[in-house]
Amino acid sequence: MLAINWKQNRLKFGGLFSRSRMRLTFAYSLLMFGLFIIIIFLAHQTMEWAVTSEQARELSETVHAVSETESTMIRNGVYVGNDDLGKRERMFFYTYDKSGNLQNYSRAPERIEEDVLEVIKHGEVPTGEVAVYVQQQDEDKPKVLMMTACDVRLVTGEKIGMVYLGKDVSALYKGIKKATYFYGAISFIALLTAIMLGHVVSGRVVANMQQAYIRQRQFAADASHELRTPLSVIMASADLLSNDKSIQSPFLQQVIQDMKDEVKKMSNLVGSLLQIARSDNNAESLDIKEFDIIAMMEQLGRKMQPLAEKKNITLNVNASGEVMYRGDEQKIQQLMLILVDNAVKYTPEGGTVTLSYDGKGLGNLGGIHFSVRDNGIGISAEDLDKLFQRFFRVDKARSRSMGGNGLGLAIAKTIVDAHHGNIGVDSELGKGTVFKVTLKNLKIPKKN
Repeated sequence: MLAINWKQNRLKFGGLFSRSRMRLTFAYSLLMFGLFIIIIFLAHQTMEWAVTSEQARELSETVHAVSETESTMIRNGVYVGNDDLGKRERMFFYTYDKSGNLQNYSRAPERIEEDVLEVIKHGEVPTGEVAVYVQQQDEDKPKVLMMTACDVRLVTGEKIGMVYLGKDVSALYKGIKKATYFYGAISFIALLTAIMLGHVVSGRVVANMQQAYIRQRQFAADASHELRTPLSVIMASADLLSNDKSIQSPFLQQVIQDMKDEVKKMSNLVGSLLQIARSDNNAESLDIKEFDIIAMMEQLGRKMQPLAEKKNITLNVNASGEVMYRGDEQKIQQLMLILVDNAVKYTPEGGTVTLSYDGKGLGNLGGIHFSVRDNGIGISAEDLDKLFQRFFRVDKARSRSMGGNGLGLAIAKTIVDAHHGNIGVDSELGKGTVFKVTLKNLKIPKKN
């Protein structure tokens, strides 16, 4: 069984899922906050519409009744100012003749009368419609008026004046404002409750996901480790059979060779899965030492040259001198091998693959930077973000024919992450791809 430090795993995955839980709670909080804001806004608008429409209906009905009364009074020459209407309904009216002389009135409240007369003087009151006038001079006591106007006519239809009717609705609007504040307070309490409940529920969901995630990682590690022994036995048996001189049948020899090829593929897959599982579980330590990265690149170029020549591909290594780097030499070599091997696979015959060292230092970063460039088939823009996902293949059919299991770039990403670096890719269909890798120098652990 693969030895795994469960305490480290729980801390690692616990932190990962804790951050996921916080992001989930934050997103849920923003959603609920936006929802409550919309509800409060709609509630305020609905109350304001209900009050305004009802008051407008009342004013429209009343102004016609006042107009008929004022027509009779003007015709008979009876002009009597009174305050009865205003005292009763908070309504007021002012009647003017054709010459603009005030003929009758029911005075507006003293605090708003000056504003009312100013509005009438400037002809801002619409005829046949109700207008709302708001003056926010005092935040605690806003002035909110609703006014309308109507012609005063004789029974013959002759216009003899104009009546202006209004109502002080400041108290109603203040009530709407208080109601909105009340709804806001209730919504805030409801929002806090919803967030707390959401946090608790998401915690339970994330806890289950965390356990499933850890078990899945453990299963992958255990399964990969346990598969290595039977595969090794099968390969050893296949080697014995292939060396058995008594087997002369070409068919049997081909069957044995096919079996060995398939076992090699399976062994590579298991090895890749085991490496990823160890990386996930922090069970694979790095052997950090100082080595010459240029010498490694030149050696890798020589190793990959026969594979490139099979496809008539030109393999260039642009690196010279000596550049010392501190990291896991075997892992960095594997990283370069994955990238160069991919480039050779997906570059057509007659193409070019270039492994380059791009600079001897990265300022305060203290590391190295290299790239692998090809002029192969390229990768579409929508697939670039998925390249480092496990088992992802841009062209599954073509990838299977060329070999590989879709784990190469995923392993490359884990190696880069282990060295606290980053890997990026630029590509264009039909023109080629370039992988750019930056790695930091790691500290060599002190020997006890």
